[in-house]
Amino acid sequence: MEGSLLLVDSAAASLCATTAARRHRRAAGRSGARFLSCSCSSRDEPATRAWPSYSSAGNNMPRAVRSVPRVNGWSGNGHGGWAAAREESSVLLEALEDEYGGMIVDADRLPSDADGFARSLAASLSYWKSAGKKGVWLKLPLDRSEFIPLAVKEGFRYHHAEQSYLMLTYWIPDEPCLLPANASHQVGVGGFVINDQMEVLVVQEKYSASSLPGAWKLPTGFIHASEEIFTGAVREVKEETGIDTEFVDLIAFRHAHNVAFQKSDLFFICVLRPLSNDIRIDETEIQAAKWMPLPELMEQPFIQDDHMFRKISDICVQRLRKRYCGLTAHHVVSRFDGGASTLYYNVAEPERGDRNGDDAA
Repeated sequence: MEGSLLLVDSAAASLCATTAARRHRRAAGRSGARFLSCSCSSRDEPATRAWPSYSSAGNNMPRAVRSVPRVNGWSGNGHGGWAAAREESSVLLEALEDEYGGMIVDADRLPSDADGFARSLAASLSYWKSAGKKGVWLKLPLDRSEFIPLAVKEGFRYHHAEQSYLMLTYWIPDEPCLLPANASHQVGVGGFVINDQMEVLVVQEKYSASSLPGAWKLPTGFIHASEEIFTGAVREVKEETGIDTEFVDLIAFRHAHNVAFQKSDLFFICVLRPLSNDIRIDETEIQAAKWMPLPELMEQPFIQDDHMFRKISDICVQRLRKRYCGLTAHHVVSRFDGGASTLYYNVAEPERGDRNGDDAA
């Protein structure tokens, strides 16, 4: 990197990093939440300069961002060091430091022009390297797409993309990259809805595989971000058929690989109890829907000729005959992360005289 883009000379950078570390240690026991600024930043700059890093699998961004103390400006005796540091710190990208020692660039406070972004990115990387930072997360919104080749030129790599942004990453240390990979799975659900007449709710999809023309199948779909498996099953049935249902239990799931976009696929089968009867199809996706007698569903050629479909159907039948127990959903809080989640498990019937059976709540 050219000298004109260096944040400060090596001596000043070393002093900045040392000062920041010393003050960070002193503030570790305090509860005051402030943002990290360059230790060479101007006293006139706002005290909310931010810096982020990486996350865990899932959405692939840091689960928690740690607030660290603001580091005041360097007041050493270097010749012109203070003035040079003030000038250079003004081009740093706004970023937050994460709990892993990395940086997350603030996507809402990016420079407005490509030249300014290129200068700020180069200066920021120079400083983060001298400060011993690790991973850098750079989220570029759709309206900043012209910045992508500039980031790639600096060494950033694609991580994942959504409709409104592209996420890029940069690993600073000269060691194996520890940044988590992009999400590896997609999650689908199917609803096995059966009424008191032993009729199953089935649909014909408007756009189905060529190998399944005219096949009647269970309502299926993908769950949304932050949506429970059982909630997704209830929603998909409602959207496709207009039938209201309630979750009973989860009876099986399939794990497949190299599906869409070479991702792995998890598909969960949920037994649902119907709360309504009148069908109103979603005509954008569904060709037809109806209540089909269970034997008729089972006798379809594509079920009889396919081991997986036949096994799923058999499990559903055994569940109805009470010869198979599914997994029910239980809301729990783990002390590991302090968050609420859903644990699916089977609640065994306590034996006579056993008062310590599982809580079915």
